Amino acid sequence: TLVNIPESKVRQYRFSKNIHPVYKRVDTCAGEFPTETHYFYSTYEQENECVPTGRDKIMILGGGPNRIGQGIEFDYCCVHGVLAARECGYETIMINCNPETVSTDFDTADKLYFEPVFWEHIYDIILHENPVGVIVQLGGQTALKLAEKLSRYGIKVMGTTYESLDLAEDRGSFSTLLKENGIPYPDFGVVENAEQAVTLSKDLGFPLLVRPSYVLGGQKMKIVINEQELEHHVVDILQDMPNNQILLDHFLDGAIEAEADAICDGKDVYIIGVMQHIEPAGIHSGDSYAVLPPYNLGDFVMTQIEDHTKKIAIELGTVGLINIQFAIKDEKVYVIEANPRASRTVPFIAKSYQEPYVNYATKVMLGEAKVKDFDFKPVKKGYAIKIPVFSFDKFPEVNKELGPEMKSTGEAIFFIDNLRDPMFTKIYSERNLYLSR
Repeated sequence: TLVNIPESKVRQYRFSKNIHPVYKRVDTCAGEFPTETHYFYSTYEQENECVPTGRDKIMILGGGPNRIGQGIEFDYCCVHGVLAARECGYETIMINCNPETVSTDFDTADKLYFEPVFWEHIYDIILHENPVGVIVQLGGQTALKLAEKLSRYGIKVMGTTYESLDLAEDRGSFSTLLKENGIPYPDFGVVENAEQAVTLSKDLGFPLLVRPSYVLGGQKMKIVINEQELEHHVVDILQDMPNNQILLDHFLDGAIEAEADAICDGKDVYIIGVMQHIEPAGIHSGDSYAVLPPYNLGDFVMTQIEDHTKKIAIELGTVGLINIQFAIKDEKVYVIEANPRASRTVPFIAKSYQEPYVNYATKVMLGEAKVKDFDFKPVKKGYAIKIPVFSFDKFPEVNKELGPEMKSTGEAIFFIDNLRDPMFTKIYSERNLYLSR
């Protein structure tokens, strides 16, 4: 960045000079005893201690450091993905750089590379190991962002293809898909500067949800109610994220929010769970209390959610997991967005229903099984409440009002037998009905 030379040029020069990293074994015994752990880090030296085997390998990309929007839920998915790939007979390779996680335990995968989840490091490991393919769906948005480069360099992305992943992220293309399938969505537009945003706002009408593309945890998202706020926030986004396309959605004030997670093999879809948020639409899904299964969505609304989920999963060509978020207003279900990857709610649903959904989804991604091959037997007793965990005591200067930008740092699970339980009635009566704009 300092000399304005792209990463690809630096790598090209490095390769031309035959400068490549080697991989050293992490000595877990501090030299006291010989160690044979398959736990490696890269360095620029002479001797390479990591010798590739001749087995078929699957590489799983982790989520990197824990932060808001990229939490331990994705580590759960990575670990269960590793175990599923191993069950299918593959040598498993994990790339992650967070020492606090289970995925970076030295005995979780057959090989662990303790490396940053950046393209430069990943590509060197791919050249060294030559895997059959790479799984990007389990490491959250951090891993998913690398699908484009994997595809460009001819490396197989296991499960949903990069083209389908990009279709879901591209708001214009995704809305065209929804329109062709008769699925409702809020009016929206895409702008590149404040002047375009003000012009578009006259057609969409306020309030508007303003959000940059390809961000984590609702970063820089905001609800605006007039042109002055809109112009100020668009300028603020572009200062931090130049050349980023900005999405403007007409905000459905007072709508109910729900989300569905599903496994799809390209033809058949199994919805693993639908969760209803207690707070209204507009509060980030990671910050909202949520109930599994929904507590007051009628059959008419549930049928729409199930139909929309199945249509979108198939039309996107999903192979693996998908999460779709909905806003419900006047008994009409609108699609807010679709994420063709593991979401932070998948571990919650798996633990609530006592089903290894990530294991199943990974086998679908690898082409080892179809949805119809699994005997789904979820244990459905009462309700499970997702309780967000906040760390405001550690960050006293942070605005504690909730809105479209995520602020929670974790979550807890609480089981109840019925909706008369004091825990539910307390949460429901104290729910946050006011949004931080």
